[in-house]
Amino acid sequence: MTKEEIENGTADMEIDQRELMNGERSELNAVPDGFNANYLKVYYGKLFPHADIFKWMSYGNDGKHPGCDESYFGRREFSFTLDNDIYLRFQSFNTASQLENSIKEKCPFKIDIGPVYSIDPAKRHAYAQSGNNVFTPVEKELVFDIDMTDYDDVRYCCSGADVCLKCWTLMTIAIKVIDPALRDDFGFNHILWVYSGRRGVHCWVCDPKARRLTNEQRSSIAEYFRVYKGNENSQKKVSLTSSALHPFLLRSYKVLEEFFEGNLLSNQSLFSTEERYEKILEMIPDESITSELRGKWQDNKKSSISKENVNVDRWKQVKKILKSGKQKAQGLGKCVEEIVFSFSYPRLDMEVSKHMNHLLKAPFCIHPKTGRVCLPIDPNRCEEFDPTAVPTLSKLLEEINTGGLGTDDDAEWDRTSLGKSIRFFRSSFLQPLLKSCKEDIENSYNAKLQHSKTSLTW
Repeated sequence: MTKEEIENGTADMEIDQRELMNGERSELNAVPDGFNANYLKVYYGKLFPHADIFKWMSYGNDGKHPGCDESYFGRREFSFTLDNDIYLRFQSFNTASQLENSIKEKCPFKIDIGPVYSIDPAKRHAYAQSGNNVFTPVEKELVFDIDMTDYDDVRYCCSGADVCLKCWTLMTIAIKVIDPALRDDFGFNHILWVYSGRRGVHCWVCDPKARRLTNEQRSSIAEYFRVYKGNENSQKKVSLTSSALHPFLLRSYKVLEEFFEGNLLSNQSLFSTEERYEKILEMIPDESITSELRGKWQDNKKSSISKENVNVDRWKQVKKILKSGKQKAQGLGKCVEEIVFSFSYPRLDMEVSKHMNHLLKAPFCIHPKTGRVCLPIDPNRCEEFDPTAVPTLSKLLEEINTGGLGTDDDAEWDRTSLGKSIRFFRSSFLQPLLKSCKEDIENSYNAKLQHSKTSLTW
């Protein structure tokens, strides 16, 4: 596929093996960087895991068991964002092939997933005249959205949509704090973490009890995780008022402290300039302490200590003075924890989690600004995830060319850098989820049969 063929949409999806034999492989493999709607045609035609998305969103309601709800998938909302910001909401599909054909036909720049409604969302207008509120969301995964831009006041390596490995640590911390709490504190098991494709992460909690939570219950869970409550105008953004930390906060602090002291202090140079350390001193409500620390740091401005050691040493000084017996008596001991929480605790987009009808981008979409794939993240190895190494659309097209022809759809993505992520999605998330869903359907069906038999005997 040449650049012109792809951009004009005239490239055949099969590569002529004779050209490869003529030594033109390197030229054919070169796919220009950037994002093009016709690149998506190839991606959706060869690599996007349509069947896996259908299986996931069906939750075992695939018509193969008499206890299935065969209307379930057809009541799920999909939203497509097309070229030129054309936005198609309330798309619905009854079968896997309908979903796949529509995606291939429309080649959406983005696919968002909404709730399962009480009726088919595409037919909602037919019920509008009834006067009854019959079109309402009845199920939706509990979701979390964490965006790097919400940390712009505490990261100095990047800002806005830019990310690097230094600030990506903040996303790693978020996963390491929230994932264990969802499992241990709330008993959820089927959790999917996904890279947003640009500057953050999404979390999908897919257990039945999570999908059926009311908006009020979702809000309560979101509030459970809410510690950072600041804004640009408030100096103190975390306040730990109780004498002892809640068990969840205590457990979280162990994670935060490890990354704060082992990574963020030096990588973000938190104490390297007066402007930066003043931000930290403002969190200490004792003028005598801040004056003492400020005096020490201003006196050794011309010190030969390396920048990395400056950050570590100054933090040690803060901890020492705030954790002394005298300061504990004055209630300042919590300031150390408050500073760590302020700089590293997860910052959730609360509204995304609170409302059932909120849309969230589907995994394996391509981000139109970066060209990167929205890949699942293994929470057990999230510290190894590198957003800068995520495969891009152009890289995947090059890999398709390099891999040659294939007859098996699965083998097509398996010969690219997308293969590892799809295998992980299937084995670690989808298969255990579907096994659990089918067991639930079977148990529910048997319970109804038993109830029916009991009623007949009376």
